Amino acid sequence: MVWMLLVLFYGLAKGGREICKKKALTKNNVIEVLFFYTLISFALVLPQAPRAGGVEVKQYLLIALKSFVIFVAWICSFNAIKKLPISLMGVLDLSRVLFATLMGVFFLGETMNMPQIWGLALVSFGLLLLPLQGIVCSRRGTPDEKDSAKAARQNEPVKASFVVLALISCVLNAFSGTMDKYLMSGSLTSGQLQFWYMLFLTAYYGIYILIKRIRLDWKKMLRNYWIWILAVLFVLADRALFIANGYTDSKVTVMTLIKQSGCIVTVLGGRFIFKEKNTVYRLICAAVIIAGIVIAVL
Repeated sequence: MVWMLLVLFYGLAKGGREICKKKALTKNNVIEVLFFYTLISFALVLPQAPRAGGVEVKQYLLIALKSFVIFVAWICSFNAIKKLPISLMGVLDLSRVLFATLMGVFFLGETMNMPQIWGLALVSFGLLLLPLQGIVCSRRGTPDEKDSAKAARQNEPVKASFVVLALISCVLNAFSGTMDKYLMSGSLTSGQLQFWYMLFLTAYYGIYILIKRIRLDWKKMLRNYWIWILAVLFVLADRALFIANGYTDSKVTVMTLIKQSGCIVTVLGGRFIFKEKNTVYRLICAAVIIAGIVIAVL
């Protein structure tokens, strides 16, 4: 039960992080936010350095691979979140349930009972409802909402590319989550994993900036307090998740479902913080998905 509560904290914190990302990206570009965000996060885990030794060569390589997967995933997701409504991004993120569940079954040999199968079916149904949003809003929405739906259809080719980026990020994050479970099933501690993961991730973004010769606006980054909040939430949430993965009875399939509780935070944040329209329909889709999660967990 403890590991479920830890994963629930991770999910809610993750929803809060999506809002912070959107806010941070209004003041700095994607690479500036990503680099400074990971740099602060690494600084926060530096006290774990004295206890980070004793890692096997194979584990170093796997952590480096996991970090590279997240390096690519974050570039995709940050570019998507900058252009897509936060509420839509939150519901799209739920698709990682499908990917992570399949990876847990095929790569880790986990089995699914009947409630989990029904829950996954509901999650899939909720995701399939999303493409119908434009049709429903254009038929039942207010004049402003109808105009928004019409504009969305006109800009569909542009938006579709960012939706694809969001989905690529979900696949890569699901793969990373599967790797977490595998890494934590051995002798590796949560502190060791978090330290080396953040070190590799920071190095990847640093190398990327050098290769691309990107100029960073350090003054604006330092003043962007959303990046600082983002880093703190990231470190706390990831530590909770790594500890949860260390429990022998924890399952990737169930953990992935619980993580999606953060969707409610992003949909509500889109409505009340970013004043987005059509969030009611997205909330209905999210409710269907959350119902599937509850069925699967209980």
